[in-house]
Amino acid sequence: MSIQLWTYILVAITFAMYIGIALWSRAGSTKDFYVAGGGVHPIVNGMATAADWMSAASFISMAGIISFAGYDGAVYLMGWTGGYVLLALLLAPYLRKFGKFTVPDFIGDRYYSNFARTVAVVCALIVSFTYVAGQMRGVGVVFSRFLEVSINNGVFIGMGIVFFYAVLGGMKGITYTQVVQYCVLIFAFMVPAIFISIQMTNNPIPQLGFGGQVSEGGYLLDKLNGLHEQLGFAAYTSGRKSTLDVFAITLALMAGTAGLPHVIVRFFTVPKVRDARKSAGYALLFIAILYTTAPAIAAFARTNLINTVNDKQYSEMPAWFSNWEKTGLLTYEDKNGDGKIQYYDDTNKTYVAEYAEPNNWKGNELVIDRDIMVLANPEIAKLPNWVVALVAAGGLAAALSTAAGLLLVISSSISHDLLKMQFKPNMTDKEELMYARIAAAVAVCVAGYFGINPPDFVAAVVALAFGLAASSFFPAIVLGVFDKRMNKQGAVTGMIVGICLMTFYILKFKFGVFDGGKESVAALQSDWWFGISPEGFGMIAMIVNLVFSIVVSRITEAPPESVQEMVEDIRIPKGAGAATGH
Repeated sequence: MSIQLWTYILVAITFAMYIGIALWSRAGSTKDFYVAGGGVHPIVNGMATAADWMSAASFISMAGIISFAGYDGAVYLMGWTGGYVLLALLLAPYLRKFGKFTVPDFIGDRYYSNFARTVAVVCALIVSFTYVAGQMRGVGVVFSRFLEVSINNGVFIGMGIVFFYAVLGGMKGITYTQVVQYCVLIFAFMVPAIFISIQMTNNPIPQLGFGGQVSEGGYLLDKLNGLHEQLGFAAYTSGRKSTLDVFAITLALMAGTAGLPHVIVRFFTVPKVRDARKSAGYALLFIAILYTTAPAIAAFARTNLINTVNDKQYSEMPAWFSNWEKTGLLTYEDKNGDGKIQYYDDTNKTYVAEYAEPNNWKGNELVIDRDIMVLANPEIAKLPNWVVALVAAGGLAAALSTAAGLLLVISSSISHDLLKMQFKPNMTDKEELMYARIAAAVAVCVAGYFGINPPDFVAAVVALAFGLAASSFFPAIVLGVFDKRMNKQGAVTGMIVGICLMTFYILKFKFGVFDGGKESVAALQSDWWFGISPEGFGMIAMIVNLVFSIVVSRITEAPPESVQEMVEDIRIPKGAGAATGH
């Protein structure tokens, strides 16, 4: 069977499971809709958390970044995995003991202020919409290639599926759907990795193949370094980012992870504080399977790509090449008219002068969107069609699982934290559920718009969301748990200053809003503050948030005694059973 037919079959089967689960687990109350009734088993919650956490950025884009950036791309591995450990150890049990539905709910009660709650809602919406843009973009990329529709139409299809099971089932439906999606995405990620590892290194374990020898002799990474240097690129294992920027991105991703509202809410779905700790441990184990495999897939994909395309006749390119050309995510321009593909670093002046110009090369002729590397990898490696289709189903599972979690955060922030807690406190449970579904429906439409008009490739968009979360939520949550002297004035000031500073930096250096427009962005890199990229600036904004929060809290009145006692109670291990909700 063809790749497209296999894709239709596998995607139809997985989508049918998602919709069936949504119908089976339809939310009947706000507790079902927000936290799945609070009775999810730790292993089930661990798998759902892993699926929620491993978005399109993890499945589709992370290995693509590492494949192109080499050593520098590993910063995403360090930041995201380290951040999850930080969340699991530092915050999850305490937030579960607090027993609220949402992060703004925690902020509002901990800082005894509806204004603080509103600021938290605004921050949650900014973070979630930025994050969901990357997921919908991932959905569009998968559909555009494997179902042969435009990226925009792919986004519309994804919107329809997410709308159905997120709006109908709420957290209850999302939880059990995400368990299935985890199984789909991890199987889809590992199968081609094992195939290609055997093919290239004769080792069925990709993590070992990554550091092993290739079939024709020599170590894989040595061969890849040689291929890079032959094309004028820096060695694959060398770093080009400054140490400060690497540190900043890593810390911003770590703190952003620990402040992501759609991940934190997963720890509210288990019965006990002890279960929150267990589910965090299980999730880390499930996540590690993919994250330890991604560098191997990146190296395999990069090696196969270079060997397949460089200086080869365009007319002899395999079918995968023309298929990806149709999507616009891979483009070829024969600049010197020789009919061959010259793929090299034409910004390397030494290489151009010494090698490219003597060979009559007129510039790099191949442009590849890094988001396609994981998806195209099985085709480049000539794996069976069912494996190629399986990867497409896995990419959709990763994108849709996270998109659903984010949409739930958006809908609960509006229906529960704004309407229920502030504007319509007397609304019934049924009315609140209705407003939650309406908010989710509107959020799907907005998410679709951002998916059609993304600011960057998937992982970069997601990295910006982590920076926004680090600059807004992380200090407020950490200080809310560990500093009983922290008051509403300090927390609100810190969140506003942090999110505004991070947003300003993104607009200035990612979009050139204050410097002549998007076309000048490349020139703006030399003007980065402290040499830190927008993806890493969340660290600076987070530090500024912390400073403002602590200083303002110390020069204003202390929180009420009841709030200080509540903070003490959250941290005390005794009574770590079912949360009381107080």
